[in-house]
Amino acid sequence: MKKDQIIILEDRGIISVDGKNSKEFLQNIITNDINKVNDSNTIFSGIFTPQGKYLFEFFLIKSETGYYLECDSEFTNEIINYLKKYILRSNVEIKDLSGKFVVGVINIDKFKEIKIKEKKSNQTIFFRSSPLFEDPRSSKLGARILSNLENLYLTIKKLSLKIADKRDYFKLAHLNGVPIKGLRNLQNNLFGLEANFDELSAIDFKKGCYIGQENTARMKLKNKIRRKLLALKSDKEIKIGSDIVFNNISIGKVLISNPLPFGLIKLFDPDLSKFEDEFLTIDKEKVKII
Repeated sequence: MKKDQIIILEDRGIISVDGKNSKEFLQNIITNDINKVNDSNTIFSGIFTPQGKYLFEFFLIKSETGYYLECDSEFTNEIINYLKKYILRSNVEIKDLSGKFVVGVINIDKFKEIKIKEKKSNQTIFFRSSPLFEDPRSSKLGARILSNLENLYLTIKKLSLKIADKRDYFKLAHLNGVPIKGLRNLQNNLFGLEANFDELSAIDFKKGCYIGQENTARMKLKNKIRRKLLALKSDKEIKIGSDIVFNNISIGKVLISNPLPFGLIKLFDPDLSKFEDEFLTIDKEKVKII
């Protein structure tokens, strides 16, 4: 993604969580610490099953009256329904605002340039009344802007940006080991720590309880992470569920297929260091770990 480009992601859902108890409500559910979220900072977080397995992921952005959850639009309704189960008597209101917002991604150097011009230095700033924040997973994935469509196009014009192909962004994320598409195949199929939530700054191990916290903390403390979600490179079709093989030993399974595949791969027995730079096979076709 070049400095003069912007990627528009139409397939993002926006959920508002408002109300007097919204902060405490989310804190008891999400994997990260809601106290980190303010006008100057945005976080990446998720929801695990009670066993600590991957369920949902999203960005958490401060709004005027509460919080916005930015997620894959495929899961918007599921996340809303899931959260509503825990409202009980809490003063919390949850709404789908996807139709009012669109998400754009810009180059990190462009974001730094904007901050200099605006005389701001925070991870999250407000640019033309829209939150603009460095991707908390990795600065290599640029900065994201949450805006209504009309305001976004005025911003694009003001910054002289060109709209680029969103597939370029998906490829960039894949090269950096971050899955964007195919997340449905991750649900309940791996633990949050195996999905790299620690490396993506999506878990806070010092906060209080949240759903799946006990098993997640135990795995971290006792170093029981034996597998990891890794990006794969292949010129051939890869099928979900296929074995990933090294020296006739199955070392993992494909969880996300082409065009940007990922596999859940062993870290030990054999050690990852022995095969991470070697050719592996899936259904007798050669693949490599990125």
